[in-house]
Amino acid sequence: MSKLGTLGARLHRGEIGYDFVKNRKIWYGISILITITAIVGLAVRGLNMGIEFQGGAVFNTPKNTSASVSQAEEYAQSASGHDAIVQKLGDGSLRIQVAGIDTDKSDQIQEELAKDLKVDSERINAELVGPSWGDQIANKAWQGLGIFLVLVVIYLAIAFEWRMALAAFVALIHDITITVGIYALVGFEVTPGTVIGLLTILGYSLYDTVVVFDSLKEQTKDITKQTRWTYSDVANRSINSTLVRSVNTTVVALLPVAGLLFIGGGVLGAGMLNDISLSLFVGLAAGAYSSIFIATPLVADLKEREPQMKALKKRVLAKRAQADAPGRPGEDQAVEEPLDAEPADAAPAVVGPRGQAVRNQPASRSRGRGRPSGKRR
Repeated sequence: MSKLGTLGARLHRGEIGYDFVKNRKIWYGISILITITAIVGLAVRGLNMGIEFQGGAVFNTPKNTSASVSQAEEYAQSASGHDAIVQKLGDGSLRIQVAGIDTDKSDQIQEELAKDLKVDSERINAELVGPSWGDQIANKAWQGLGIFLVLVVIYLAIAFEWRMALAAFVALIHDITITVGIYALVGFEVTPGTVIGLLTILGYSLYDTVVVFDSLKEQTKDITKQTRWTYSDVANRSINSTLVRSVNTTVVALLPVAGLLFIGGGVLGAGMLNDISLSLFVGLAAGAYSSIFIATPLVADLKEREPQMKALKKRVLAKRAQADAPGRPGEDQAVEEPLDAEPADAAPAVVGPRGQAVRNQPASRSRGRGRPSGKRR
């Protein structure tokens, strides 16, 4: 942990760092490839919408039901005439979900299921969702997502600038597309818990992005008044200075979510935990990636299209070329020094009789000017 703290401090001071902005085309290519894969998976497989969006019925059997998942699927499909999704819960009960059926037929399906499963029909709990109510839930979910994105863009445009707002918007769309594509490829059911997870990961993604943007805004206040750094250089230093913080917060958030996904959803078989934890797990990882590799490099690309930043980059590169030329250092070349460096014109320190560092003092200007030492007359 001490090495990690030292690494974070050195990254923050700019002593070491990785050039994320320089290699931005690599990150863009990786993101485009992942996004295309997600879109293809979404187009081919589609989303497995829950009954909250399609309408249908959910039947919960008593504890320790003897039928297996495959048997229950056959019974439900035979009774309803529709595809059924069956999950075995931790207490041994079965959750049988049948989408797209009329609620009037639920009693008949319940009776047939009870007969096939050899249980009392009154012990099977039925939850009914009408198709019109499911459409309302879907519309409300899309409206909530759209309002969230609009408010985020407006806030970032006011707090920072429109280029940062655009970059953050692209990063958010990137995160949503990847998460939805993973849902389509895996085949998990999309429920209101999934929507809650999506909104949550957007907040986490924005948190990391805003942290980097705030550092970038602070360090580029008077960037055009110097000739040492380009905008991309400062953007890269902002990423490195907040890198350890972003990684730490992401890992700390991913650990409990991984517990929900692999233990709660995988071992215990809790359906709602699967729905919300998968979206959180994928979205948190994608959000951390986009804030470092997508949002800030995209801001640097947009900013360096401005005439002022183009002129600054030209001056900086010219000065560096002049400084690199042998025997021709720039007249006003700025030398980067550590924070605790001594002034360039300070006299060297010598070691005194007791090992104490004593700085040589310059001789008095009035001492020894054509006059022997002694009292004035």
